[in-house]
Amino acid sequence: MTNLFSRIKQTISADFHEALDKKEQKNPIAMLNQYLRDCEREVEKVRKLVERQNLLKEEFNREYQEARSLAEKRNSQACIAEKAGETELEAFAKREHQQYEERANNLKLSLEKVSADLTSLEQKYEEMKHRLKDMYIKRMELMGRENVARATHRMNQVVGSSKAEYSYTKFNEMETYLDRLEHQVNSDYHRNTIDARIAQLEKEIPQTEEKTHSLSQ
Repeated sequence: MTNLFSRIKQTISADFHEALDKKEQKNPIAMLNQYLRDCEREVEKVRKLVERQNLLKEEFNREYQEARSLAEKRNSQACIAEKAGETELEAFAKREHQQYEERANNLKLSLEKVSADLTSLEQKYEEMKHRLKDMYIKRMELMGRENVARATHRMNQVVGSSKAEYSYTKFNEMETYLDRLEHQVNSDYHRNTIDARIAQLEKEIPQTEEKTHSLSQ
């Protein structure tokens, strides 16, 4: 039964990964976006761990400083009790001093370990942020390449389609029509200009003839 469940699990996993591979081939940018979101969540988790580790370091440091202070205090009190001849009080102060001293030493070791771990976490956190930033830049590069590929594909479809050829033919026909129309307009203009000039000359000729006839008399 266990083997059967294992085979079913492996089959489902294989189908799932195959579906992911097909989806990635179909839309790589979408898959990259999903991967980036996953990475962002991981980076955020590490950031919180760094904050917790830093708080832990501060707490260890406070405990260490307190233990050191109490150890010094009990040591000073033991000296005073010894000078005063208070044997029992001196013994108590020395035991307290020893306990606080041992605690301070242990806390110092823990503080050093926590500090080293914090440094390591901070370095890994910075490295993850750099890698995430690199992936953002990579995504922009891929998006640029995808845009060029899509635009090129689109242009090839337009240029290579029969519809494009039809549009190109219609464009040529329209251009020819406009040239013909422009030529006609110019011809009409010149013709109208010539007709107007001739008409003006026809009006002027009789007047010129009358002046010439008057002078000859």
